[in-house]
Amino acid sequence: MTDKKLIEIAKKAAENAYVPYSHYTVGAALLTKDGKVYTGCNIENAAYGPTNCAERTAFFKAVSEGKREFLKIAVVGGKALHFKDYFSPCGVCRQVMREFCDDSFTVLLGKDGEEYLSLSLSELLPHSFSKSNIDI
Repeated sequence: MTDKKLIEIAKKAAENAYVPYSHYTVGAALLTKDGKVYTGCNIENAAYGPTNCAERTAFFKAVSEGKREFLKIAVVGGKALHFKDYFSPCGVCRQVMREFCDDSFTVLLGKDGEEYLSLSLSELLPHSFSKSNIDI
């Protein structure tokens, strides 16, 4: 699967976002090592704390179906489905990625048009805490 195709799938996933408060739509498309794609969107809640991000939605869907090996994730975000700037995952989502992925896991940051950024998880979350820290 190409990076651009994965970003397009993330944009499509953002259409399902439930964002009555911020009107900020986020979509994610997570590619497993066996080639399956799991999508996610952000789901807001009036109490804010129970809100779930698109990236975690995609990971939790995949993990709940037994997947544990991932290649990359594409993420887009913007007001009312306009992705004019790159959207970067929050710290909680980065930590969830770290739970299941190594430093080389790829995070694609998309926006409107053809441009995108490709970063490794270690670039987004340097000096991270992981299960390897617990095994010391």
